[in-house]
Amino acid sequence: MSLKVVILESAEHDLKELRAYIVKNFSLEIWQNAYDNLKASIRNLQEFPQVGAIPDEIEKLNLSQYRQILSGMNRIIYEVRQETIYIHIIVDARRDMKSLLTRRLLRINQE
Repeated sequence: MSLKVVILESAEHDLKELRAYIVKNFSLEIWQNAYDNLKASIRNLQEFPQVGAIPDEIEKLNLSQYRQILSGMNRIIYEVRQETIYIHIIVDARRDMKSLLTRRLLRINQE
């Protein structure tokens, strides 16, 4: 059974930032390849939602409902609830996740 995937606004924003960074520093072709890999990884999640591991940074916060998969040099952080997969974060795997989570929480609190 294939689960429904919802890419949250935060992850959409991440994708735009990732695209801008890759196109600026590498090329549109590299971005297209990365984007194709991300889409394939998300499609794979629909069939195998429990494949991801709990990220260390998130497990330390006792948020074990979140999982991650790697797609090339990118991390996809997601949550499975009932029959739906919620994509929360899509980010370069080399980024400091603790800083990213802190900024994300601060941004939510300001809205």
